[in-house]
Amino acid sequence: MSPDTPDPHRPADTPAGAAPTPHAAPTGAPADGLPADGPPAGQGYDPGGSYLPWPPPSGWPTQPGEPRPRHTRAVAAGLVLGLTGLGVPLGLLWAALAPDTPVLKTAEGAVYAQPQPEQPIAADGWFSLLGLGFGVLAAIAVWTLLRRRRGPVNLVAVTVGALGTALVAWQVGRRIGLDGYQRLLDTAPAGTSFDKPADLRAGGIDRLFGVLPVPYGNLLLAAFAAAVTYTLLAGWSRWPSLRPEPEPGGPGWPDAPGAVGGAGGVSWGSAGTPAPTAAPEPPAPGAAGPTRG
Repeated sequence: MSPDTPDPHRPADTPAGAAPTPHAAPTGAPADGLPADGPPAGQGYDPGGSYLPWPPPSGWPTQPGEPRPRHTRAVAAGLVLGLTGLGVPLGLLWAALAPDTPVLKTAEGAVYAQPQPEQPIAADGWFSLLGLGFGVLAAIAVWTLLRRRRGPVNLVAVTVGALGTALVAWQVGRRIGLDGYQRLLDTAPAGTSFDKPADLRAGGIDRLFGVLPVPYGNLLLAAFAAAVTYTLLAGWSRWPSLRPEPEPGGPGWPDAPGAVGGAGGVSWGSAGTPAPTAAPEPPAPGAAGPTRG
């Protein structure tokens, strides 16, 4: 190509033989949230208005609306605290359902008024049933309400939270009426009958190596039920990521490679690129050809 022949791919003000000036990276985003010519090289665009590294780091969101790791950890911590706080009403319910055990004051202390009382077994049974039911319901609620944050972080959070619920419920339930029982045990004369509040015999806290407290027995049932239920829900999920995804061909499904958001979404392609023209249709049989001069 001669120097006098204009180059259609070179700006008009660029001298012949000079390297074309590279396009400057976009410094901002238009009103619709995305630059017209796509993100800078090696970066992706965050709908919040900032550029992100591309490909994203492990665990970083790749789709609009997907939670970020920091937010996920904050929600998980709040979930653990919220479930642990529910141990207070659960403990009150257990204390109302579990029967007290009749005891008799003697010179050596309190003894059962009956040789083989059933009340301690009933107290353990009620606590176990309440723990199992709470763990199942907590896992279903977390799976349903936090559908955009499903994953192993929520599994750990609901398990730890259910364990905290059981510990708080045990301490709250066993302390209802405990002060009155201790007062009668210290001041009542021998031969006095009174009731002992409900407590656990099939569960409690043991000391590992004499230092580390470790819960055991039916204190672990709520956490066990929550972990199993959440894992089963994850195993039955039809989405590989466990989070709801657009159906093929439905709203949110990509129309073409590089499209974000699918139908009604945004593409990384330039807004000014015209659509390719369709090929001309073949002439119908018997149609007259073009007139030749």
